[in-house]
Order: sequence, then structure tokens, then C-alpha cells
Amino acid sequence: MILKDKVILVTGGTGSFGRKFIKKVLEQDVKKVIVFSRDELKQYEMAQEFTDPRMRFFIGDVRDKERLYRAFDGVDIVIHAAALKHVGACEYNPFEAVKTNIHGAQNIVEAAIDRNVEKVIALSTDKAASPVNLYGATKLASDKLFVAANSYVGDGNTKFSVVRYGNVVGSRGSVVPFFKKVKETGRLPITDERMTRFWITLDQGVQFVLDNLERMHGGEIFVPKIPSMTVTDLAKAIAPECEIDVIGIRPGEKLHEAMIMEDDARHTKEFDTYYVIQPEFPWWSEEYTAAGKSLEDGFKYTSDSNTEWLSVEELRALVEEM
Repeated sequence: MILKDKVILVTGGTGSFGRKFIKKVLEQDVKKVIVFSRDELKQYEMAQEFTDPRMRFFIGDVRDKERLYRAFDGVDIVIHAAALKHVGACEYNPFEAVKTNIHGAQNIVEAAIDRNVEKVIALSTDKAASPVNLYGATKLASDKLFVAANSYVGDGNTKFSVVRYGNVVGSRGSVVPFFKKVKETGRLPITDERMTRFWITLDQGVQFVLDNLERMHGGEIFVPKIPSMTVTDLAKAIAPECEIDVIGIRPGEKLHEAMIMEDDARHTKEFDTYYVIQPEFPWWSEEYTAAGKSLEDGFKYTSDSNTEWLSVEELRALVEEM
């Protein structure tokens, strides 16, 4: 097992993904798990829940390279989940988004190489494919940094890969808890009735990261095959009795999301449950992805052209499990 006797650090470890990932990892024979994040209150609360003696908590910011150097000392695997990710907040605070999502990514890369970390997986988003908002643009830049970091390693052994997926059911700031909160008013605000989104559960996201820790060679962007849903169906699943108010698309928001666009598709391989966007560097060997299927010209993986869709009943079942 790849995690046996390993020291694992999760940036943004007090977030929805971090908590779920760490809970799963502690079920395995790991040596130590380190939470690296900015919020001391969240760390305090998490420490009350996660009392495993293998847990460690580091206060720090990915913008602070010196703190990362200290935190990464002796670390084998880094999961980079820290980010400024709320679209509206990034549009209004663009310099802060750049400092955390881009400069922070550079700091992760340099600290990981210099501290001889074995593997780094960075979490990305569907908004990084053909971005229209600043959050997506910063995450696209971050993805590029982590892929190129495999060239930057030189004679080192650190491997960097990226996992890109869509909206996570019930994560902090997602539409599900918001709809649950406002449904008592009898009305749900929807930006556009045509809007579609990719859909993945926290458990699925965590397992996808663990799977790719096993299979990664360094340089890949892994994209899971996941279903789409319409926002109107989600509203019907959560509050069928509510009236819908169409309020218009907000700044930086897309009508549909994408995870692979035509230009990336040319160097993407398809497997049964996921895609691999291969790096365009001379050191990449396609022997690893030889079993994958090449995609047709013009292929794109978007939420509105998906072949798999969730029904109202399936959405309701997922929401009720939360």
C-alpha cells in the first residue's frame, strides 16, 4: 500500500475535502498526518474530533514559503487542497486570489522539491478549463505550475500531478446547503434555468485522489467520469414545493462547466472511469497510458454534453445522505 508508514500533509486540511480525506487516511497504516491551514479555530475544533495520536496541526499559509519548508520536513506525500475558491470573492479580491492560488502553488512546488517530498497531488476544478472567471484562471495557472514542476525537479525524485473535478456535493459554500437554508422561505433563487454542473460526492473525490496517488507517474491531470445535473432538477430534489426565482448569471459564472476542451483532448487518453490529460513535455512516456483510448478530434467534456445525468430522484437520494 502506497500510504503505509508514510507522513502525509494536507494543505487546507480543515476544509470539507481535507476532513473527509484525513478520516479515510487514518483508517490505513500511515505514520503521521499533518493538517496545514490558517484558521486556528478550525484546527482546534478538528483536534477535538480527530484525537488519533498520529495527527499533527500546523498553523500556516501557503503564501509563506519559509513556513512550508518547516512543515514539509520529513513529509512523504502532500495533498494540496488550500485555495481561495469562491468565484465572487476572487472577482472582488483578485490580488488575494493570485497570491494564494498561484504564488502559493509555486511555494508548494519549491518546498516539496527542496524537502524531497515523494508525491504531490494538487486539487483543481472544472473552472480551470477554458476559464471565464479569476478563480478559474488562477487554478489553470496553478495546474500549469504543478505539471511543469516535473521538469523543474531536475535530478530530484518528487512527482507532481493534478486532480480536476466538478462541484462537490455539500462542500462548504456549495449550493446544496444554501438551498436547504433558504427553502423555508418558499422560494429558491436560480441564476439560469438552463444551467448545468458536474456532480461528485466528497467520498468519490477522496477515493479518486487516493487512486491517483497509486497510479500517478508525474505530470498528469486526472479527470473522473462523473454525472451532470441541471440546477433546476437540484432545486426540485431539495425543495419541490418552492417557487423558482430566476435572478440571472452572476459575474464570473458560466452557464455550463468544462473539464476537458478540444485542445487538451488531443493529448488526452480515456480509461473506463477517468481521463488522463498528458503533459506536453519531451520527458513524458506514453507507455504508461498505452492502454488508454485516444479521443476523437473536437472532443470536449462539458457538463451540458455529458452522456451521464442524474435524475431528480437520484439527486434527492444523494442529498438525503448528507
